[in-house]
Amino acid sequence: MSNPVTIIMIEDDEGHARLIERNIRRSGVNNEIIPFTSGTEALNYLFGKDGTGLDHKGGALLILLDLNLPDTSGIDILKRVKENQYLKTTPVVVLTTTDDSQEIKRCYELGCNVYITKPVNYESFANAIRQLGLFFSVIQVPPAAI
Repeated sequence: MSNPVTIIMIEDDEGHARLIERNIRRSGVNNEIIPFTSGTEALNYLFGKDGTGLDHKGGALLILLDLNLPDTSGIDILKRVKENQYLKTTPVVVLTTTDDSQEIKRCYELGCNVYITKPVNYESFANAIRQLGLFFSVIQVPPAAI
């Protein structure tokens, strides 16, 4: 892989965001993590100034996506990413408190690669994120479409 993978974390709960980043680091993943607390900011970054997503052409991204955001639905973000010619191969890991089977099914139908329900217990949540970090250390991520 020529370009290092940049992790885009879209999570409005700052406590969850810190916990996620800390435990990803504990698993040995040192990739850049760009955090967003708003779906709008994340979309602006992902789609760039011209709104096409072309800014990330040739780069490797991985998106950690919370579904419950205050300004934009995580489902809408997932849908827009997977419909975009430059971003559609970007792996999207949905990491959310929602465990509704219909929501899970919908996310997979829209193209999410992994769906993880955040455990309520702190230690279980931290352990799940460390395991996710180990997963990140072995997966191959394609560059954005050229």
